[in-house]
Amino acid sequence: MAARLLKLSSLATAVFASSGFYFYNKQLDLSDLSVVRFGRAAATTAVISYDYLTAFKHVESGTEEYSALKSQVHRRSAERLRDLCCANRGTFIKVGQHLGALDYLLPEEYTSTLKVLHSSAPQSSMEEIRQVIREDLGKELSDLFVSFEERPQGAASLAQVHKAVLHDGRTVALKIQHPKVQTQSSKDIMVMEVLLKAIHWLFPDFAFMWLVEEAKKNMPLELDFLNEGHNAEKVASMLAHFPFLKVPMIHWDLSTKRILTMEFIEGGQVNDKNYMKEHDINVNEISENLGKLYSEMIFVHGFVHCDPHPGNVLVRKCPQSKKMEIVLLDHGLYQALQPDFRLNYCRLWMSLIKGDMSGVERYSRRLGAGDLYPLFACVLTARSWDAVNAGISSVPVTHAEDVEIRTNAALYLPQISDLLNRVPRQMLLLLKTNDLLRGIETTLQTRAASSSFINMSRCCIRAMARHKRSRAQSRRRRLQIALTESLSLWKLSVYELFLWVRGSMLARWLAALLPPFLH
Repeated sequence: MAARLLKLSSLATAVFASSGFYFYNKQLDLSDLSVVRFGRAAATTAVISYDYLTAFKHVESGTEEYSALKSQVHRRSAERLRDLCCANRGTFIKVGQHLGALDYLLPEEYTSTLKVLHSSAPQSSMEEIRQVIREDLGKELSDLFVSFEERPQGAASLAQVHKAVLHDGRTVALKIQHPKVQTQSSKDIMVMEVLLKAIHWLFPDFAFMWLVEEAKKNMPLELDFLNEGHNAEKVASMLAHFPFLKVPMIHWDLSTKRILTMEFIEGGQVNDKNYMKEHDINVNEISENLGKLYSEMIFVHGFVHCDPHPGNVLVRKCPQSKKMEIVLLDHGLYQALQPDFRLNYCRLWMSLIKGDMSGVERYSRRLGAGDLYPLFACVLTARSWDAVNAGISSVPVTHAEDVEIRTNAALYLPQISDLLNRVPRQMLLLLKTNDLLRGIETTLQTRAASSSFINMSRCCIRAMARHKRSRAQSRRRRLQIALTESLSLWKLSVYELFLWVRGSMLARWLAALLPPFLH
Protein backbone atom coordinates (compact mmCIF):
# COMPACT_ATOMS: atom_id res chain seq x y z
CA MET A 1 0.00 0.00 0.00
CA ALA A 2 2.80 2.41 0.94
CA ALA A 3 4.61 1.69 -2.33
CA ARG A 4 1.44 2.38 -4.28
CA LEU A 5 0.97 5.66 -2.45
CA LEU A 6 4.58 6.70 -3.06
CA LYS A 7 3.99 6.26 -6.80
CA LEU A 8 0.88 8.42 -6.53
CA SER A 9 2.78 11.08 -4.60
CA SER A 10 5.65 11.06 -7.11
CA LEU A 11 3.27 11.43 -10.03
CA ALA A 12 1.40 14.31 -8.37
CA THR A 13 4.67 16.08 -7.55
CA ALA A 14 5.90 15.64 -11.11
CA VAL A 15 2.68 17.08 -12.54
CA PHE A 16 2.87 20.06 -10.21
CA ALA A 17 6.57 20.74 -10.86
CA SER A 18 6.34 20.42 -14.64
CA SER A 19 3.33 22.72 -14.84
CA GLY A 20 5.14 25.32 -12.73
CA PHE A 21 8.26 25.12 -14.90
CA TYR A 22 6.28 25.45 -18.14
CA PHE A 23 4.48 28.63 -17.06
CA TYR A 24 7.45 30.20 -15.32
CA ASN A 25 7.77 33.92 -16.06
CA LYS A 26 4.51 34.03 -18.04
CA GLN A 27 2.09 36.85 -17.25
CA LEU A 28 -0.45 34.51 -15.66
CA ASP A 29 -1.71 33.78 -12.19
CA LEU A 30 -0.73 30.14 -11.80
CA SER A 31 -3.74 29.50 -9.56
CA ASP A 32 -5.99 30.12 -12.58
CA LEU A 33 -4.53 27.16 -14.47
CA SER A 34 -6.45 23.90 -14.09
CA VAL A 35 -3.30 21.78 -14.28
CA VAL A 36 -1.72 23.75 -11.42
CA ARG A 37 -4.87 23.65 -9.30
CA PHE A 38 -5.18 19.91 -9.86
CA GLY A 39 -1.47 19.33 -9.23
CA ARG A 40 -1.57 21.28 -5.99
CA ALA A 41 -4.69 19.41 -4.81
CA ALA A 42 -3.27 16.01 -5.82
CA ALA A 43 0.05 16.66 -4.08
CA THR A 44 -1.72 17.75 -0.86
CA THR A 45 -4.00 14.71 -0.98
CA ALA A 46 -1.03 12.39 -1.47
CA VAL A 47 0.93 13.91 1.43
CA ILE A 48 -2.07 13.72 3.80
CA SER A 49 -2.82 10.13 2.77
CA TYR A 50 0.82 9.07 3.21
CA ASP A 51 0.86 10.65 6.66
CA TYR A 52 -2.18 8.67 7.80
CA LEU A 53 -0.88 5.43 6.25
CA THR A 54 2.55 5.54 7.84
CA ALA A 55 2.25 7.54 11.09
CA PHE A 56 0.74 4.72 13.19
CA LYS A 57 2.90 1.79 12.07
CA HIS A 58 4.86 1.46 15.30
CA VAL A 59 2.19 2.62 17.77
CA GLU A 60 -0.32 0.34 19.44
CA SER A 61 -3.96 1.29 18.83
CA GLY A 62 -5.93 2.38 21.88
CA THR A 63 -2.98 3.70 23.88
CA GLU A 64 -2.46 7.28 25.05
CA GLU A 65 0.48 7.58 22.68
CA TYR A 66 -1.79 6.53 19.79
CA SER A 67 -4.42 9.13 20.72
CA ALA A 68 -1.83 11.91 21.02
CA LEU A 69 -0.26 10.95 17.69
CA LYS A 70 -3.65 10.80 15.98
CA SER A 71 -4.41 14.32 17.18
CA GLN A 72 -1.09 15.52 15.76
CA VAL A 73 -1.79 13.87 12.38
CA HIS A 74 -5.30 15.38 12.32
CA ARG A 75 -3.81 18.82 13.04
CA ARG A 76 -1.08 18.52 10.37
CA SER A 77 -3.57 17.29 7.80
CA ALA A 78 -6.08 20.03 8.61
CA GLU A 79 -3.39 22.69 8.20
CA ARG A 80 -2.36 21.23 4.82
CA LEU A 81 -6.00 21.22 3.75
CA ARG A 82 -6.43 24.82 4.91
CA ASP A 83 -3.35 25.90 2.95
CA LEU A 84 -4.68 24.13 -0.15
CA CYS A 85 -8.01 25.94 0.15
CA CYS A 86 -6.26 29.31 0.53
CA ALA A 87 -4.05 28.63 -2.48
CA ASN A 88 -6.79 27.37 -4.84
CA ARG A 89 -9.44 29.76 -3.47
CA GLY A 90 -13.01 29.88 -4.82
CA THR A 91 -14.82 26.56 -4.56
CA PHE A 92 -12.06 25.07 -2.40
CA ILE A 93 -12.57 27.76 0.25
CA LYS A 94 -16.34 27.25 0.08
CA VAL A 95 -16.02 23.50 0.71
CA GLY A 96 -13.42 24.15 3.44
CA GLN A 97 -15.83 26.53 5.16
CA HIS A 98 -18.52 23.85 5.00
CA LEU A 99 -16.20 21.36 6.70
CA GLY A 100 -15.18 23.92 9.30
CA ALA A 101 -18.85 24.33 10.29
CA LEU A 102 -19.33 20.63 11.10
CA ASP A 103 -18.29 21.02 14.74
CA TYR A 104 -19.85 17.84 16.04
CA LEU A 105 -19.26 15.69 12.95
CA LEU A 106 -15.50 16.06 12.40
CA PRO A 107 -12.51 15.95 14.76
CA GLU A 108 -11.90 19.24 16.55
CA GLU A 109 -8.47 19.59 14.92
CA TYR A 110 -10.16 19.93 11.52
CA THR A 111 -13.02 22.24 12.46
CA SER A 112 -10.91 24.67 14.51
CA THR A 113 -8.26 24.86 11.77
CA LEU A 114 -10.71 25.28 8.88
CA LYS A 115 -12.83 27.90 10.66
CA VAL A 116 -10.26 30.57 9.76
CA LEU A 117 -11.36 30.24 6.12
CA HIS A 118 -14.39 32.39 6.97
CA SER A 119 -12.06 35.34 7.54
CA SER A 120 -9.24 34.66 5.08
CA ALA A 121 -11.05 34.70 1.73
CA PRO A 122 -9.17 36.33 -1.19
CA GLN A 123 -9.99 39.75 -2.61
CA SER A 124 -10.40 40.72 -6.25
CA SER A 125 -8.48 43.77 -7.43
CA MET A 126 -10.29 47.05 -8.08
CA GLU A 127 -9.63 46.68 -11.80
CA GLU A 128 -11.33 43.27 -11.77
CA ILE A 129 -14.30 44.78 -9.91
CA ARG A 130 -14.58 47.62 -12.45
CA GLN A 131 -14.49 45.07 -15.27
CA VAL A 132 -17.32 42.98 -13.82
CA ILE A 133 -19.46 46.11 -13.34
CA ARG A 134 -18.64 47.28 -16.86
CA GLU A 135 -19.54 43.91 -18.39
CA ASP A 136 -22.72 43.29 -16.39
CA LEU A 137 -24.19 46.78 -15.94
CA GLY A 138 -22.79 48.38 -19.09
CA LYS A 139 -21.59 51.54 -17.36
CA GLU A 140 -18.60 52.92 -15.49
CA LEU A 141 -18.60 53.27 -11.72
CA SER A 142 -18.83 57.09 -11.91
CA ASP A 143 -21.98 56.84 -14.03
CA LEU A 144 -23.73 54.64 -11.48
CA PHE A 145 -22.56 55.96 -8.10
CA VAL A 146 -21.70 59.25 -6.43
CA SER A 147 -19.11 57.39 -4.36
CA PHE A 148 -17.77 53.85 -4.26
CA GLU A 149 -15.55 52.55 -1.44
CA GLU A 150 -12.68 50.63 -3.00
CA ARG A 151 -11.89 48.79 0.20
CA PRO A 152 -14.45 45.97 0.51
CA GLN A 153 -16.68 45.69 3.57
CA GLY A 154 -15.96 41.97 3.48
CA ALA A 155 -14.61 39.28 1.16
CA ALA A 156 -15.96 35.73 0.90
CA SER A 157 -15.06 32.67 -1.13
CA LEU A 158 -17.28 33.60 -4.08
CA ALA A 159 -17.64 37.38 -3.88
CA GLN A 160 -16.84 40.58 -2.02
CA VAL A 161 -19.05 43.43 -0.81
CA HIS A 162 -18.49 47.15 -1.46
CA LYS A 163 -20.34 50.15 -0.04
CA ALA A 164 -21.56 52.81 -2.49
CA VAL A 165 -23.89 55.80 -2.70
CA LEU A 166 -26.42 56.19 -5.52
CA HIS A 167 -27.09 59.49 -7.26
CA ASP A 168 -30.37 59.83 -5.34
CA GLY A 169 -28.45 59.67 -2.04
CA ARG A 170 -29.32 56.12 -0.98
CA THR A 171 -26.49 53.99 0.42
CA VAL A 172 -26.22 50.50 -1.04
CA ALA A 173 -24.09 47.38 -0.69
CA LEU A 174 -22.84 45.71 -3.86
CA LYS A 175 -22.02 42.03 -3.72
CA ILE A 176 -19.70 41.44 -6.68
CA GLN A 177 -18.61 37.97 -7.75
CA HIS A 178 -14.92 37.17 -8.15
CA PRO A 179 -14.49 37.11 -11.94
CA LYS A 180 -12.79 33.69 -12.19
CA VAL A 181 -15.09 31.70 -9.94
CA GLN A 182 -17.68 30.86 -12.62
CA THR A 183 -15.16 29.25 -14.99
CA GLN A 184 -13.23 27.44 -12.26
CA SER A 185 -16.05 26.01 -10.14
CA SER A 186 -17.10 23.06 -12.33
CA LYS A 187 -13.45 22.02 -12.89
CA ASP A 188 -12.71 22.31 -9.17
CA ILE A 189 -15.65 20.07 -8.29
CA MET A 190 -14.45 17.49 -10.82
CA VAL A 191 -10.97 17.58 -9.23
CA MET A 192 -12.47 17.05 -5.76
CA GLU A 193 -14.53 14.12 -7.04
CA VAL A 194 -11.49 12.39 -8.52
CA LEU A 195 -9.38 12.90 -5.40
CA LEU A 196 -12.12 11.84 -2.97
CA LYS A 197 -12.60 8.63 -4.95
CA ALA A 198 -8.85 8.00 -4.71
CA ILE A 199 -8.95 8.58 -0.94
CA HIS A 200 -11.91 6.22 -0.58
CA TRP A 201 -9.93 3.56 -2.49
CA LEU A 202 -7.02 3.94 -0.05
CA PHE A 203 -9.22 4.31 3.05
CA PRO A 204 -12.53 2.44 2.55
CA ASP A 205 -13.88 3.86 5.85
CA PHE A 206 -13.54 7.39 4.48
CA ALA A 207 -16.81 8.04 2.62
CA PHE A 208 -17.22 11.76 2.05
CA MET A 209 -18.60 11.71 -1.49
CA TRP A 210 -21.63 13.59 -0.16
CA LEU A 211 -19.40 16.70 -0.15
CA VAL A 212 -19.03 16.56 -3.93
CA GLU A 213 -22.70 15.79 -4.47
CA GLU A 214 -23.69 18.81 -2.40
CA ALA A 215 -21.20 21.06 -4.18
CA LYS A 216 -22.47 19.93 -7.60
CA LYS A 217 -26.04 20.76 -6.63
CA ASN A 218 -25.52 23.97 -4.66
CA MET A 219 -22.64 25.78 -6.37
CA PRO A 220 -24.59 26.81 -9.53
CA LEU A 221 -27.34 28.23 -7.29
CA GLU A 222 -24.90 30.16 -5.13
CA LEU A 223 -23.20 31.61 -8.21
CA ASP A 224 -26.53 33.02 -9.50
CA PHE A 225 -27.03 36.25 -7.55
CA LEU A 226 -30.48 36.80 -9.10
CA ASN A 227 -31.52 33.57 -7.39
CA GLU A 228 -30.12 34.96 -4.14
CA GLY A 229 -32.18 38.13 -4.56
CA HIS A 230 -35.38 36.13 -5.08
CA ASN A 231 -34.60 34.02 -1.98
CA ALA A 232 -34.15 37.20 0.07
CA GLU A 233 -37.52 38.57 -1.01
CA LYS A 234 -39.22 35.22 -0.40
CA VAL A 235 -37.94 34.84 3.16
CA ALA A 236 -38.69 38.52 3.96
CA SER A 237 -42.31 37.95 2.90
CA MET A 238 -42.54 34.52 4.56
CA LEU A 239 -41.33 35.81 7.95
CA ALA A 240 -42.85 39.31 7.78
CA HIS A 241 -44.76 38.62 11.02
CA PHE A 242 -41.46 38.77 12.95
CA PRO A 243 -40.89 42.50 13.59
CA PHE A 244 -37.30 41.85 14.70
CA LEU A 245 -36.20 40.42 11.31
CA LYS A 246 -34.60 42.71 8.75
CA VAL A 247 -33.71 41.53 5.23
CA PRO A 248 -32.00 44.09 2.95
CA MET A 249 -34.14 45.33 0.07
CA ILE A 250 -32.88 44.37 -3.41
CA HIS A 251 -32.21 46.97 -6.14
CA TRP A 252 -33.14 44.89 -9.19
CA ASP A 253 -32.17 47.57 -11.72
CA LEU A 254 -28.53 47.22 -10.56
CA SER A 255 -28.46 43.44 -10.13
CA THR A 256 -27.32 40.63 -12.45
CA LYS A 257 -26.16 37.04 -12.06
CA ARG A 258 -22.77 38.33 -10.86
CA ILE A 259 -23.81 41.55 -9.08
CA LEU A 260 -26.36 41.94 -6.31
CA THR A 261 -27.14 45.49 -5.19
CA MET A 262 -29.06 45.82 -1.95
CA GLU A 263 -29.88 48.19 0.87
CA PHE A 264 -26.86 48.88 3.07
CA ILE A 265 -27.47 47.99 6.74
CA GLU A 266 -24.95 48.45 9.52
CA GLY A 267 -24.73 46.19 12.55
CA GLY A 268 -22.49 43.96 14.63
CA GLN A 269 -21.90 40.29 14.02
CA VAL A 270 -24.14 38.02 16.05
CA ASN A 271 -21.14 36.60 17.96
CA ASP A 272 -19.73 40.03 18.86
CA LYS A 273 -20.61 40.26 22.56
CA ASN A 274 -18.70 43.55 22.96
CA TYR A 275 -20.87 45.20 20.27
CA MET A 276 -24.02 43.98 22.03
CA LYS A 277 -22.80 45.27 25.38
CA GLU A 278 -21.95 48.69 23.89
CA HIS A 279 -25.39 48.96 22.23
CA ASP A 280 -27.36 47.48 25.14
CA ILE A 281 -28.54 44.43 23.19
CA ASN A 282 -29.76 41.44 25.22
CA VAL A 283 -27.90 38.28 24.13
CA ASN A 284 -30.70 36.04 25.44
CA GLU A 285 -33.24 37.90 23.32
CA ILE A 286 -30.98 37.55 20.27
CA SER A 287 -30.56 33.82 20.82
CA GLU A 288 -34.28 33.27 21.41
CA ASN A 289 -35.32 35.25 18.32
CA LEU A 290 -32.76 33.51 16.14
CA GLY A 291 -34.21 30.20 17.33
CA LYS A 292 -37.71 31.42 16.44
CA LEU A 293 -36.60 32.36 12.93
CA TYR A 294 -34.96 29.04 12.17
CA SER A 295 -37.66 26.91 13.82
CA GLU A 296 -40.24 28.68 11.66
CA MET A 297 -38.16 28.21 8.51
CA ILE A 298 -37.40 24.54 9.14
CA PHE A 299 -40.56 23.10 10.68
CA VAL A 300 -43.37 25.31 9.38
CA HIS A 301 -42.28 26.45 5.93
CA GLY A 302 -39.55 24.00 4.94
CA PHE A 303 -37.52 26.80 3.33
CA VAL A 304 -34.26 27.18 5.23
CA HIS A 305 -31.40 29.69 5.12
CA CYS A 306 -28.43 27.30 5.31
CA ASP A 307 -25.45 29.58 5.91
CA PRO A 308 -25.97 31.33 9.26
CA HIS A 309 -22.29 31.79 10.08
CA PRO A 310 -21.69 34.95 12.16
CA GLY A 311 -20.71 37.08 9.15
CA ASN A 312 -24.17 36.53 7.65
CA VAL A 313 -26.16 37.36 10.79
CA LEU A 314 -25.95 40.93 12.11
CA VAL A 315 -27.65 42.50 15.13
CA ARG A 316 -28.48 46.15 15.72
CA LYS A 317 -30.84 48.61 17.34
CA CYS A 318 -33.32 49.89 14.73
CA PRO A 319 -32.57 53.62 14.14
CA GLN A 320 -36.30 54.47 14.18
CA SER A 321 -37.88 52.18 16.81
CA LYS A 322 -34.70 51.59 18.88
CA LYS A 323 -35.74 47.94 19.17
CA MET A 324 -33.42 45.00 18.60
CA GLU A 325 -33.22 43.63 15.05
CA ILE A 326 -31.60 40.59 13.45
CA VAL A 327 -30.30 41.28 9.94
CA LEU A 328 -30.10 38.19 7.76
CA LEU A 329 -27.58 38.37 4.88
CA ASP A 330 -26.32 36.09 2.09
CA HIS A 331 -29.40 34.28 0.81
CA GLY A 332 -27.63 32.24 -1.87
CA LEU A 333 -27.93 28.87 -0.13
CA TYR A 334 -31.43 27.71 0.82
CA GLN A 335 -32.83 24.24 1.32
CA ALA A 336 -36.41 23.51 0.25
CA LEU A 337 -37.50 20.54 2.36
CA GLN A 338 -39.80 17.88 0.93
CA PRO A 339 -43.10 17.69 2.89
CA ASP A 340 -42.62 14.08 4.06
CA PHE A 341 -39.05 14.79 5.13
CA ARG A 342 -40.10 17.94 7.00
CA LEU A 343 -42.91 16.17 8.87
CA ASN A 344 -40.70 13.24 9.90
CA TYR A 345 -38.07 15.75 11.01
CA CYS A 346 -40.76 17.50 13.11
CA ARG A 347 -41.80 14.21 14.70
CA LEU A 348 -38.19 13.27 15.40
CA TRP A 349 -37.46 16.54 17.22
CA MET A 350 -40.65 16.24 19.26
CA SER A 351 -39.49 12.75 20.29
CA LEU A 352 -36.01 14.03 21.14
CA ILE A 353 -37.36 16.86 23.27
CA LYS A 354 -39.69 14.51 25.19
CA GLY A 355 -37.22 11.61 25.50
CA ASP A 356 -39.58 9.30 23.56
CA MET A 357 -37.02 6.69 22.50
CA SER A 358 -39.40 4.58 20.41
CA GLY A 359 -40.23 7.75 18.44
CA VAL A 360 -36.54 8.63 18.15
CA GLU A 361 -35.82 5.22 16.62
CA ARG A 362 -38.91 5.20 14.37
CA TYR A 363 -38.41 8.64 12.83
CA SER A 364 -34.61 8.34 12.61
CA ARG A 365 -35.12 5.18 10.56
CA ARG A 366 -37.65 6.99 8.37
CA LEU A 367 -34.99 9.63 7.73
CA GLY A 368 -32.53 6.99 6.52
CA ALA A 369 -30.36 6.44 9.61
CA GLY A 370 -31.18 2.71 9.87
CA ASP A 371 -29.36 0.90 12.69
CA LEU A 372 -27.20 3.98 13.22
CA TYR A 373 -30.17 5.84 14.76
CA PRO A 374 -28.43 6.30 18.18
CA LEU A 375 -25.48 7.97 16.45
CA PHE A 376 -27.87 10.01 14.31
CA ALA A 377 -29.70 11.31 17.40
CA CYS A 378 -26.38 12.34 18.99
CA VAL A 379 -25.11 14.00 15.79
CA LEU A 380 -28.37 15.89 15.28
CA THR A 381 -28.59 17.24 18.82
CA ALA A 382 -24.87 17.37 19.68
CA ARG A 383 -25.82 15.66 22.93
CA SER A 384 -24.66 12.43 24.56
CA TRP A 385 -26.75 9.26 24.32
CA ASP A 386 -27.54 9.56 28.06
CA ALA A 387 -28.96 13.06 27.50
CA VAL A 388 -30.97 11.85 24.50
CA ASN A 389 -32.45 9.03 26.60
CA ALA A 390 -33.43 11.45 29.35
CA GLY A 391 -34.94 13.99 26.94
CA ILE A 392 -32.70 16.81 25.76
CA SER A 393 -35.00 19.53 27.14
CA SER A 394 -34.65 18.23 30.71
CA VAL A 395 -30.87 17.75 30.88
CA PRO A 396 -28.64 20.88 30.75
CA VAL A 397 -25.54 20.92 28.57
CA THR A 398 -22.24 20.64 30.44
CA HIS A 399 -18.68 21.30 29.34
CA ALA A 400 -17.83 17.64 30.03
CA GLU A 401 -20.61 16.54 27.69
CA ASP A 402 -19.35 18.85 24.93
CA VAL A 403 -15.85 17.39 25.31
CA GLU A 404 -17.31 13.87 25.16
CA ILE A 405 -19.19 14.67 21.94
CA ARG A 406 -16.09 16.13 20.27
CA THR A 407 -13.98 13.15 21.32
CA ASN A 408 -16.56 10.73 19.94
CA ALA A 409 -16.62 12.64 16.65
CA ALA A 410 -12.99 11.58 16.17
CA LEU A 411 -13.55 8.01 17.39
CA TYR A 412 -16.61 7.34 15.25
CA LEU A 413 -15.54 9.11 12.06
CA PRO A 414 -16.08 5.99 9.83
CA GLN A 415 -19.59 5.49 11.24
CA ILE A 416 -20.37 9.22 10.85
CA SER A 417 -19.17 9.06 7.23
CA ASP A 418 -21.45 6.05 6.66
CA LEU A 419 -24.37 7.88 8.29
CA LEU A 420 -23.90 11.00 6.16
CA ASN A 421 -23.95 8.86 3.01
CA ARG A 422 -27.19 7.18 4.15
CA VAL A 423 -29.40 10.10 5.09
CA PRO A 424 -31.29 12.17 2.47
CA ARG A 425 -29.22 14.93 0.88
CA GLN A 426 -31.54 17.51 2.47
CA MET A 427 -30.28 16.46 5.89
CA LEU A 428 -26.68 17.48 5.17
CA LEU A 429 -27.33 21.21 4.96
CA LEU A 430 -29.61 21.02 8.00
CA LEU A 431 -26.76 19.46 9.98
CA LYS A 432 -24.47 22.26 8.86
CA THR A 433 -27.13 24.83 9.82
CA ASN A 434 -27.60 23.21 13.24
CA ASP A 435 -23.87 23.32 13.92
CA LEU A 436 -23.55 26.96 12.90
CA LEU A 437 -26.47 27.94 15.15
CA ARG A 438 -25.02 25.91 18.04
CA GLY A 439 -21.72 27.72 17.54
CA ILE A 440 -23.49 31.07 17.92
CA GLU A 441 -25.31 29.87 21.05
CA THR A 442 -22.04 28.62 22.54
CA THR A 443 -20.36 31.99 21.94
CA LEU A 444 -23.31 33.86 23.46
CA GLN A 445 -23.43 31.29 26.32
CA THR A 446 -27.15 30.64 25.71
CA ARG A 447 -26.80 27.04 24.51
CA ALA A 448 -29.72 24.71 25.24
CA ALA A 449 -31.86 27.39 26.85
CA SER A 450 -35.35 26.08 27.57
CA SER A 451 -36.86 28.80 25.35
CA SER A 452 -35.24 27.27 22.26
CA PHE A 453 -36.97 23.93 22.89
CA ILE A 454 -40.29 25.67 23.56
CA ASN A 455 -40.03 27.57 20.26
CA MET A 456 -39.16 24.38 18.40
CA SER A 457 -42.08 22.54 20.01
CA ARG A 458 -44.45 25.38 19.16
CA CYS A 459 -43.41 25.29 15.48
CA CYS A 460 -43.63 21.49 15.35
CA ILE A 461 -47.17 21.57 16.76
CA ARG A 462 -48.24 24.16 14.19
CA ALA A 463 -46.62 22.24 11.33
CA MET A 464 -48.27 18.95 12.29
CA ALA A 465 -51.67 20.65 12.72
CA ARG A 466 -51.39 22.33 9.33
CA HIS A 467 -50.59 18.97 7.73
CA LYS A 468 -53.54 17.24 9.42
CA ARG A 469 -55.93 20.04 8.40
CA SER A 470 -54.83 19.72 4.77
CA ARG A 471 -55.86 16.04 4.84
CA ALA A 472 -59.08 16.43 6.88
CA GLN A 473 -62.26 15.53 5.00
CA SER A 474 -64.79 17.38 7.12
CA ARG A 475 -65.23 20.73 8.81
CA ARG A 476 -65.76 18.96 12.13
CA ARG A 477 -62.42 17.18 11.86
CA ARG A 478 -60.66 20.46 10.98
CA LEU A 479 -62.27 22.09 14.03
CA GLN A 480 -61.04 19.23 16.25
CA ILE A 481 -57.51 19.65 14.92
CA ALA A 482 -57.63 23.42 15.48
CA LEU A 483 -58.84 22.97 19.08
CA THR A 484 -56.16 20.35 19.82
CA GLU A 485 -53.51 22.67 18.34
CA SER A 486 -54.75 25.61 20.45
CA LEU A 487 -54.75 23.49 23.60
CA SER A 488 -51.21 22.22 22.97
CA LEU A 489 -49.93 25.75 22.29
CA TRP A 490 -51.72 27.02 25.43
CA LYS A 491 -50.02 24.33 27.54
CA LEU A 492 -46.65 25.39 26.14
CA SER A 493 -47.40 29.02 27.00
CA VAL A 494 -48.35 28.07 30.56
CA TYR A 495 -45.14 26.05 30.89
CA GLU A 496 -43.14 28.99 29.52
CA LEU A 497 -44.81 31.29 32.07
CA PHE A 498 -43.98 28.83 34.84
CA LEU A 499 -40.30 28.80 33.80
CA TRP A 500 -40.24 32.60 33.71
CA VAL A 501 -41.78 32.91 37.18
CA ARG A 502 -39.44 30.28 38.57
CA GLY A 503 -36.41 32.16 37.27
CA SER A 504 -37.64 35.66 38.12
CA MET A 505 -36.68 37.90 41.00
CA LEU A 506 -40.21 37.51 42.40
CA ALA A 507 -39.72 33.76 42.82
CA ARG A 508 -36.40 34.25 44.59
CA TRP A 509 -37.96 36.89 46.84
CA LEU A 510 -40.84 34.59 47.77
CA ALA A 511 -38.46 31.70 48.40
CA ALA A 512 -36.51 33.90 50.81
CA LEU A 513 -39.67 34.98 52.65
CA LEU A 514 -41.50 31.66 52.91
CA PRO A 515 -39.25 29.72 55.34
CA PRO A 516 -39.98 31.95 58.38
CA PHE A 517 -43.75 31.52 57.90
CA LEU A 518 -43.41 27.75 57.39
CA HIS A 519 -41.72 27.41 60.77
